[in-house]
Amino acid sequence: MSVSSPPRRERDRRPRLRPLPGPGRAPRLVDSFNYAAEGVIHVLRTQRNLRIHFLIAIAVVAAAVALGVQRLELIALLLAIAFVLVAEMVNTAIEGAIDVSTTSFDPNAKLAKDVAAGAVLIAAITAIAIGYLVFAHAAAHRTARVLDRVREAPAEITLSALILVVLIVIATKAFTGRGTPLRGGLPSGHAAVAFAGWMAATYVIGDDHRFLISTLTFIMALLVAQTRVESGVHSTLEVVYGGVVGALVTLVVFQVLS
Repeated sequence: MSVSSPPRRERDRRPRLRPLPGPGRAPRLVDSFNYAAEGVIHVLRTQRNLRIHFLIAIAVVAAAVALGVQRLELIALLLAIAFVLVAEMVNTAIEGAIDVSTTSFDPNAKLAKDVAAGAVLIAAITAIAIGYLVFAHAAAHRTARVLDRVREAPAEITLSALILVVLIVIATKAFTGRGTPLRGGLPSGHAAVAFAGWMAATYVIGDDHRFLISTLTFIMALLVAQTRVESGVHSTLEVVYGGVVGALVTLVVFQVLS
């Protein structure tokens, strides 16, 4: 009896690796680099967390270049990025090896996975701390020069901006005919309000704590947007559109009314 081949979709998901050298034969130097590159590509294709880390790394390097951080600060950022990426890849390798070696629940296997995940967490926290120390000094002066052009805004302006964002979201959903005011459709109301709050907090907070508060509120806005995508309520485009609408509308309101 013939055995049917696996579906094409399953075959496409399998990593396409180069054949290993024959027994007793050491791989060439070029082959070693190819194997390493294939390992990185495979992890990028299969591990969502590493893809997120790569995107964050690109954004951090771009911001560092734009702000003109000094050489030692850039070296610290690159080392922190490499630390996180290496820890994530080692964690993936450990999980894969454990999954191959055991087919039943083993407390020691779970503990090994937890320890590897803890290493990634420590690396990520260290990288965040380094990034804050680098950018807090580099970005503080530039953002202060821009934001200080606007007078300190009262709470009424913040409330007006949030109400205007909500009205624009509802009007857009009514025009497109997709979703409800509180769920689904274009744009994401949660993302719009979250990024509007980030922009308002950036304007209202004083110079001493502006960068820290703005960073924290921006991270919280990103988490809100991520939950809307992961829950399946909104697509990535709807969330991005909502975030841009919320931030830009709030920016315009503060510029006009303050």
